[in-house]
Amino acid sequence: MRTPLDTWMRQRGGVAHSSDLRTAGYSAHEMRSAVEAGRAERVRRSWLVTPQCSRAHRAAAEVSGRVTCVTAAKRLGLWSTDDPRVHLAIPSTSSRIGDHDHVLHWAPGPAPVARFAVEDPILNVLYHVGRCQEPSDAAAIWESALRIGLVTLPQLRRTQWRSTAVQNVLDVVGTLSDSGVETRFLAIARSCGVDVQQQVIIDGHPVDALIGERLVVQLDGFTHHRKPKDRRRDLRQDARLALLGYTVLRFDYQQVMFDPTYVQQTIINAVAQGLHRARR
Repeated sequence: MRTPLDTWMRQRGGVAHSSDLRTAGYSAHEMRSAVEAGRAERVRRSWLVTPQCSRAHRAAAEVSGRVTCVTAAKRLGLWSTDDPRVHLAIPSTSSRIGDHDHVLHWAPGPAPVARFAVEDPILNVLYHVGRCQEPSDAAAIWESALRIGLVTLPQLRRTQWRSTAVQNVLDVVGTLSDSGVETRFLAIARSCGVDVQQQVIIDGHPVDALIGERLVVQLDGFTHHRKPKDRRRDLRQDARLALLGYTVLRFDYQQVMFDPTYVQQTIINAVAQGLHRARR
């Protein structure tokens, strides 16, 4: 028995072009009946959406485009910014301009896409992120994709990006950052003119960053310290490092992401006091 039209659509995000529906075996009469019964709604002339369709997918249908950039990154579970707008990739020949709250990406990404796809493939998502976002934010999203296995570093290096901005992101992306917070911190630290080592092992335990010989930086992510035992573990580690002669600076998500001046000035003052040097 064939799947009902609206069920078939829900399984695909609640949005479909009429051409894909016809290819799947649904007739114009079935499409019209679904619309008349309120099980689907026609967008433009050739797109159908169900009531369960997301705001992003509906926006893509409205401009015959694809969800991309930070909107797609968030849907994929990657580290993301707080941009509430819907980012859409659209054909360079498109004349349909969507709502002013949408960000339209006209440049074609490196990966081919199906004609009526409503979601960009991951390489195109990263391409638009690299062109659209601040370099530190873009690098954080790229590293997030690497960590969860959506892409590999060799794959990124072999891709023909044809964009200086995107290539610059690739040049700074590594595989050592545990979170977007670490990537942002590296950008802040480098703006101070200091050299930073990541994931250094000290006395058998890793630290997030080491500046010079003795200045340790630990970074707390957005969801950090939900449990008291985690906080106690970090306090024990900080105390152990202090007894070994290290100075420990600990910054949280809010400080790194939204108060970079404070982080920068703290690092500068610590280095000016020589806290990064071993005591002789």
